[in-house]
Amino acid sequence: MKVTTLNVNGLRSAERRGFSTWLKRHKPDVLCMQEIRCDEESLGPELWKPRGYAAGWTPAHQKGYAGTAVWAKKRPGRTVRFSSGAGHLRADSEGRATCASLPGLDVWSMYLPSGSSGPERQAWKMEFLEHITPWFGQVLRSGRPTLVCGDLNIAHQAIDLKNWRSNQKNSGFLPEERAWFTDLLASGWRDVFRELNPDSHAYSWWSNRGNARENDVGWRIDYVLATPGVPVLGATIERDADLSDHAPVSVEIGELA
Repeated sequence: MKVTTLNVNGLRSAERRGFSTWLKRHKPDVLCMQEIRCDEESLGPELWKPRGYAAGWTPAHQKGYAGTAVWAKKRPGRTVRFSSGAGHLRADSEGRATCASLPGLDVWSMYLPSGSSGPERQAWKMEFLEHITPWFGQVLRSGRPTLVCGDLNIAHQAIDLKNWRSNQKNSGFLPEERAWFTDLLASGWRDVFRELNPDSHAYSWWSNRGNARENDVGWRIDYVLATPGVPVLGATIERDADLSDHAPVSVEIGELA
């Protein structure tokens, strides 16, 4: 099973950049999207009800903002159930979590807030991190094989961004954010790209300023996190997809017991 996550930075914008062509070529079994910035009315039926996929959507209440989605390939005899939200009123109103429950596996698309625009946004980010910590613990304790995929807006280690020295006081690489991520992994969650590519200086997001993408001055802030026991056979970042300012991150999942 191929699972891909992508912050599309507006699905309509990604479609203009070749999203449907990319989808036909790469054929993920499950696609998690963040920052969809659309609803059924604004998107249109071709993408809202994608051919060959069951689709679960969680648009933000505010039109043109945030939102997440999960698409899962239709299989004969397989039922996919969708759910939304992680139990935080503000985050759920912003559409920051969508889950597809497949036989034997839950796949979440999650979009954590960014704090880069100022102290108020950073405080909101830290509030959500505090809320979501016990949620991650509950998922682990349930024993249900789970992937949490998405834009977490945190670069965990120095290897995860090009200019780490100059970003130590900036949102996305703050000590308290990195400590939160370290504690999450210590609790049992796995950063599967880093697990399989321990020395890779690969990034998943680039600023639109200063030729950052051309010079590969990026950050790895898009992740697939897995519970223990989920067999992950490979993990890649498709740097050249050019569907948004983020790159698709894909993992290959082996057969689940």
